[in-house]
Amino acid sequence: MTPKTKRLLLAACGVLALIIIAVAVYFLVFHYASTGGTSSPATESAAPSGPTPVPKILVIDRATILRQSAAGKDMIAQIDTLTKSAEAEFKGEDQRLRSDAAAFQQQSAVLAPEVRASRTREMQTRQQGLQKKVQDRQNQIQAGVYKARKLIEDTLGPILEQIMAERQANFLFDRNAVVLGTVDVDITGLAIQRLDQKVAKVKVELTDPASLGQAMPTQPPAPQ
Repeated sequence: MTPKTKRLLLAACGVLALIIIAVAVYFLVFHYASTGGTSSPATESAAPSGPTPVPKILVIDRATILRQSAAGKDMIAQIDTLTKSAEAEFKGEDQRLRSDAAAFQQQSAVLAPEVRASRTREMQTRQQGLQKKVQDRQNQIQAGVYKARKLIEDTLGPILEQIMAERQANFLFDRNAVVLGTVDVDITGLAIQRLDQKVAKVKVELTDPASLGQAMPTQPPAPQ
């Protein structure tokens, strides 16, 4: 078996795993990297004149809000459904590619060089075509996740602003930024309660990434 044939077989066997891996990585990594939609007036307004006010800090856990809020749970369930749907849709083509790649592996040693080269190009074309379909679907799911997350964060922002005003706080930090604390100033539970009252469901649908313009961060290409 030539190295090229071996790479082709491995690529055929792993193509569907890209859907699950890429969507999961996007959901986790982009969540922690995102900073939009939850900023408070204290972080955006000009510095006040006069004496510096005493810092009063509140803390939220944005990851927990997405996992535990009704809208967040609904979003995660829909991501799972879309991923399984994509897997089912591409499963037949993936299995045929695996079977044909295995058969080609067994036959390649006895094929004439020009026939082997032609079959190799044919298999590579099929493999690349399937990978493109998978990548396109990944991008559509990711764009749908971005839109749903933005809706949640846009709803959450005013809620956090209101809680800060009620508590007379002037700083709001994500729990990941807190190294050590002796006072419980976490408002995650309250934020979830109020968010659930505002939005219980969000729609995660296949979305053309181009429709989002430059809003969605560029994702690295799937491995070849």
